[in-house]
Amino acid sequence: MTVKNEVFTYCKEKYGVCPETPWPRFPEYAVLRHRDQKKWFALFMNVDREKLGIPGKENVDIVNVKLSDPLLADLLTRQSGYLRGYHIMRGNWISILLDGTVAYPAICQWLDESFLATASAATRQKYRHCKEWIIPANPAYYDIIHAFDRQEEIAWKQGRGIRTGDTVYMYVAAPVSAVMYRCRVMETDIPYTQKHSNIRIPSLMPIRLEKRYDEERFSFAVLKETYGIRAVRGPRGIPDQLSRDLRKEETT
Repeated sequence: MTVKNEVFTYCKEKYGVCPETPWPRFPEYAVLRHRDQKKWFALFMNVDREKLGIPGKENVDIVNVKLSDPLLADLLTRQSGYLRGYHIMRGNWISILLDGTVAYPAICQWLDESFLATASAATRQKYRHCKEWIIPANPAYYDIIHAFDRQEEIAWKQGRGIRTGDTVYMYVAAPVSAVMYRCRVMETDIPYTQKHSNIRIPSLMPIRLEKRYDEERFSFAVLKETYGIRAVRGPRGIPDQLSRDLRKEETT
């Protein structure tokens, strides 16, 4: 199997897209498009080496991909196997040789980068890397303090932007006022139809307990004074230093 066909298989399995050949005069050319807004994220071509400015007279397969960082594009094109985008010079496009010069895992890495760089906001959210969140839990509405004493996994209100595989740190509100649990999001977008007078729950996410923390260790006073967190009113990201400190703590 050629490197190009390996890449086609990779993108079909990961993103559910297959190559299209829109130019009858150039059957060796192919594009990979996003399924929603139909933008290209990869253009495959078979080009004379001389036209690319590299040694040899035979043709070589290349793939054009788009990077989000112009500095990264500049750094890569100084390495063997990477060129400025052939016929697509603007917008941080680069060309990658598919002749074995660039390792297959690296090619897949830059295809993933191009997929995200050209994706719609909804698609980027779906395929983004896992994130960490702090989410509030109000004991007045739910006995979170004892919920994990009975089971390791509970259903929780899904916050906007949270996806399967993310980590959530449960901040238990007053009278506790502290981060007490680290949980893994096991699934998202589970419909919820019951109505509550005090809270709106459009969908649920099962979360599994991974760590418990002493309520004094990450109290609101500590969050405010050490990490600059002055309120936890909804799902929010966390500072890098807090993330590192939370993960260093031993399970109690």
